[in-house]
Amino acid sequence: MEAFPIDSEADLPSVENDPALGLDRRAKFEILGAILLGMFLAALDQTIVGPVLPRIVTELKGADYYTWVVTIFLLTSTITVPIYGKLSDLYGRRPLLLIGIVLFLIGSVLSGLSQTMWQLILFRGLQGLGAGALFPIALAVIGDLFTPAERGKYQGLFGAVFGIAFLVGPGLGGFLTDNFSWHWVFFVNLPIGLVALAVIGRLLPNIKGRRRDIKIDYLGVVTLVAGLVPILVGLTLAETSHWSDTSVWGSIVVGVVFLVVFVVVESRAAEPIIPLHLFRNRTFSASMVAIFLATFGFGAAIIFLPLYFQIVEGSSATASGYKLLPFLFGLIVSSIASGQIVSRTGRYKGVIVGGLAILAIGLFLMSFLRADTSDLVLSLWMFVAGFGVGPTFAVFTIIVQNSVPFHELGTATSDLTLFRQIGTTLGLTLAFTFFRENLTWNLLHDQIVAAGAPAALVPTSPPAGFDLSSLTSVTSTGNPLAFVSQLPAQFQAVFIQGFHQAFTIAIANSMLLGVGAAVASVVVALLLKEIPLRTTLGAKPASEGKPAPEPVVASAAAALD
Repeated sequence: MEAFPIDSEADLPSVENDPALGLDRRAKFEILGAILLGMFLAALDQTIVGPVLPRIVTELKGADYYTWVVTIFLLTSTITVPIYGKLSDLYGRRPLLLIGIVLFLIGSVLSGLSQTMWQLILFRGLQGLGAGALFPIALAVIGDLFTPAERGKYQGLFGAVFGIAFLVGPGLGGFLTDNFSWHWVFFVNLPIGLVALAVIGRLLPNIKGRRRDIKIDYLGVVTLVAGLVPILVGLTLAETSHWSDTSVWGSIVVGVVFLVVFVVVESRAAEPIIPLHLFRNRTFSASMVAIFLATFGFGAAIIFLPLYFQIVEGSSATASGYKLLPFLFGLIVSSIASGQIVSRTGRYKGVIVGGLAILAIGLFLMSFLRADTSDLVLSLWMFVAGFGVGPTFAVFTIIVQNSVPFHELGTATSDLTLFRQIGTTLGLTLAFTFFRENLTWNLLHDQIVAAGAPAALVPTSPPAGFDLSSLTSVTSTGNPLAFVSQLPAQFQAVFIQGFHQAFTIAIANSMLLGVGAAVASVVVALLLKEIPLRTTLGAKPASEGKPAPEPVVASAAAALD
């Protein structure tokens, strides 16, 4: 089966339609540095704001709207990803990337100036509108600047940037808030963003397709937004509510209906936002499903391990972030190494399948987590899981970009980002649901008795208003373990010990959901066809198992030298 047919010279680039061919090595690396800064902006925003949100919410007196500060950013950044990707193929990367950075910086400044909760929610939405451009277009630019055979050396840096942002964000957010004010967690984006803006504006050529009969798929945009927004809202509500609530399943059903309409619209559109023919490419479609399942799988580890450190070990929010260092170290090392391996060997299927299998093993090991698990053992488990995650950041982008025509590179890259983000959102939602179902009074009762408390002192039914899941909510003002203070002092520590064990077992059981998703991603990854990596820019993808023709492009590149 061919990925796409190769026609004569329809997709062979020239300096006129692909200015990246005229860039020298120094200019390419300056652009690469600016692109990585832009990606760092978006990644940092996801880690620097979270730990200080409770303080922001308290100051702005908006606990009732806390979740919307996160939800609005998720909504606007997710729904705009495929739109930016398609428009960048039609109008070029530079204008869309510059627009994204400018919107993100304006949203950052206004968020920092917010005086009410509704202002913060509105301006975080504006931030998200800009953030939707940063990841997919940045990755597409790397695809424009370097051939598929070269990209592994640089795309591995994507995982490294994410890991560094995750490492630096919590500490930087806490430092700025403690020494200045929470407003500075948004203002800090300005110097980084301005540098990226200046370099990209000065050096990045406007790489785009050669088609001049551009038609915007407005109906596709409307139906896509109408489908994604209710689904994302429903999934967000499900994290703090129950799937039986009509607001949850009703939103999701409405979204699915509109997505069905979207598919019908796209099948008839001249320039679809998400070209359906891409999914007839086995390598492309397998990559989409595999990345969805992989991010679905490791999302639980990212959200629950900090909770374990904070509630069971008593760590601060900042310290709990640093305790994830083994996970991040494994992620960074394998992300960079996997990219290098793919660039040197031209082989990617074994790297992806191996990485996903290691991820499944790491998550399975963490399903044995208990309150008395040593930090050393847990660090080893985290390293294994992180090592498995790394290749998903670098290699899937190479695979997808190598399997589609040059003029659809931005669209394909944004689709990968979209599936990654939705997989993460769905994974977190179902993990929280699984966690709530596991963390029951019966489990707590059994663990307290197992810890040595006299059975007569342990209530057989939960106290009035008891809600263990409220412990994971920053907006909760109640304490479900308040009754412990009424017990004899010699038994209070035993009750707390039993609670920690029950809490940890619920987390460990939730990891099994990720294990299942990771195993499924391995099965899907086995369906990938290993297409030889092209060594030129712009040519159509090779037939599966055959290299693409290169002579015309090679001679054009040689002429530039």
